[in-house]
Amino acid sequence: MNKTEDRDVAVLTPWYPTPQQKFAGAFVQAMVAATAPGCDRVTLYHTDGWPLRMAPEESAAAEAAHRSLMPVALDHVPTVAGARLLRVPILMRGRTFAEQAREHAKWLGEALNGEPIPAPVVHAHVGLRGGWTALENARPDAKVFVTEHASYLHQVLEQPDSRELYEQVLDRCTRFLAVTDALREQLAEAFPALAHKIDVISNPISFDLTRPEPVTELRRWLYVGNLIERKGVGWLLEAFAKCHAEDPELTLTLVGEGPLAGQLEERAAELQVQDAVSFLGAVAPDESTRLMREHDLLVHTARWETFGVSVIEAVAAGMPVLVTRCGGPERTLAGIERLVGEMIDVEEDAESIVEGYRRLRGRFPDELDLPAGRRVLEERFGYGTVAEAHYRHWFPETSEDGEGDVNGGGEK
Repeated sequence: MNKTEDRDVAVLTPWYPTPQQKFAGAFVQAMVAATAPGCDRVTLYHTDGWPLRMAPEESAAAEAAHRSLMPVALDHVPTVAGARLLRVPILMRGRTFAEQAREHAKWLGEALNGEPIPAPVVHAHVGLRGGWTALENARPDAKVFVTEHASYLHQVLEQPDSRELYEQVLDRCTRFLAVTDALREQLAEAFPALAHKIDVISNPISFDLTRPEPVTELRRWLYVGNLIERKGVGWLLEAFAKCHAEDPELTLTLVGEGPLAGQLEERAAELQVQDAVSFLGAVAPDESTRLMREHDLLVHTARWETFGVSVIEAVAAGMPVLVTRCGGPERTLAGIERLVGEMIDVEEDAESIVEGYRRLRGRFPDELDLPAGRRVLEERFGYGTVAEAHYRHWFPETSEDGEGDVNGGGEK
């Protein structure tokens, strides 16, 4: 693959890690880290939403102040792999996803002084706040790509104005990319006339580091994700308490933030496992990776997931996984499920998790082959694989294999 002077790419995203929100948009950061080395320039535009909750007569003054202060706030700073980052604060009053997308597009336009994004290739994350913003601010001859990885896509499509705007994004963009086949199928069903424009390229996962010694027992449990109902963390805690009663040496570390944090801490005390459960809050991605190398088992009990980045990261770090069949993981782990851990059905109880753990413990370590599973996943989701898939779309004239459908989801 030969680099040329016009390999200039802009990446738009409403999420990117900040000192306050270290988890936000970590998958976007990984995508930039994977693809930037093959480009001449990558400029990342983080349109950072600031909810505006005040009366209309007050919001006009707030907008005027925001507009006057924006030039002072805007400054390019370095980010991963030599890319440049520009954070653009977005005042948001809109309630629907479409309204919010228009606000993102408007304020980015103001930050650019009405000039288009200069890059010939623009890649946006999520259909509306990223995709619409990119299309409204890209130069007329730019190629605009959009990646969808939102697990709340069904909520977007349930809003009439958002569904209409989403269809426009699909129609206008150069190519639309979903991170899993499940998301592609959802979009194809919603917009059958535009299904031919939708391909699959997965989120990239780093396989650079693994643990110094293999896992020898399954006692140190780890959860990484938001502390919300959809992630099944309540059932996870109940299941841990049952397993801890059988083996008091078990521990559970929960990494992440969310509205259930306080409730989970209270429940841990009620179950008398508070000394065995640690709540670390949100941590930076590199800290999350370190924790994966130091724990024995990732437990991921989501009710629904479009991809499940932490599951792949855990295997990359040499850790087995106990994971629900929640949409994404059964596709990303297809063919190697029993090599890297145990999969369980989504059930509204703790017992299914307990039984899954017992089965895994009974098969460990003889029936697992984490190095083999890791090799398969690196071929599917490693930085090099995903970067080449993007290059074939972004730069078809210089890519070795030419342009074509690319399934980073690993269903080969």
